Amino acid sequence: MSFINEHRDRFGVEPICDVLQVAPSTYYAALSRPASARQLRDNSLKVEIARVHKENFDVYGTEKVWKQLTREGVEVGRDRVGRLMAELELEGAVRGKTWRTTIPSPVDSRPADLVDRDFSATAPNRLWVADLTYVSTWPGVVYTAFVTDVFSRYIVGWKVSTTLRAELALDALEMAIWSRGTTDLKGLVHHSDRGVQYLAIRYTERLADAGAVCSVGSRGDSYDNALAESAIVRSHPSPWLSSWLSGAGAPRFPV
Repeated sequence: MSFINEHRDRFGVEPICDVLQVAPSTYYAALSRPASARQLRDNSLKVEIARVHKENFDVYGTEKVWKQLTREGVEVGRDRVGRLMAELELEGAVRGKTWRTTIPSPVDSRPADLVDRDFSATAPNRLWVADLTYVSTWPGVVYTAFVTDVFSRYIVGWKVSTTLRAELALDALEMAIWSRGTTDLKGLVHHSDRGVQYLAIRYTERLADAGAVCSVGSRGDSYDNALAESAIVRSHPSPWLSSWLSGAGAPRFPV
């Protein structure tokens, strides 16, 4: 409906409805329909949300706005506050710098997704998943690359660095190959996201030299590398870092 309202003066209602395969009568009925109780409630909540956000110098995020409304006796769910703040284009202040680890590769052709969310393996060295994350430490932010064997859920290769470079992921891969005690990984599927580190020429060539097949997650799929990302969620990176830097070895995560 908002799309038709935006473009009706230029194209007309009927042509737009014809393209969208919507009856014009449906559009006009929606225009004349009175606002629902939910819409009316949303409109009143938006006023309160905007007020709280403004009174707190435009720095409150969803959590703090919701808690302040709760303290004032306004009954509303946190997710609803988040949705309405997004509609109002309001957001909280973010301290420090935001960090991004996955930068999509600009190459036109990418390997296919050979995993398709099926994170299972019948034996070691059948499926590896790789990912990157960052860890906030007192000296600053460090990046961590790791490779996990899906069969045992064991991190077979890892590397910590202060820079997000292609060698970071490659060093983790080299450790994974070394830890397996063989340079012949024929039949292994190596799965990762679409980051430039994993589609770099040196990285893909190293996989090919070892006989491994490269698999890359599909575009717009938040679960395309879920097993590797779940390791980050289930175990905060800080214990990993302290463990690895102390020489205790890589942790093993349960299924």
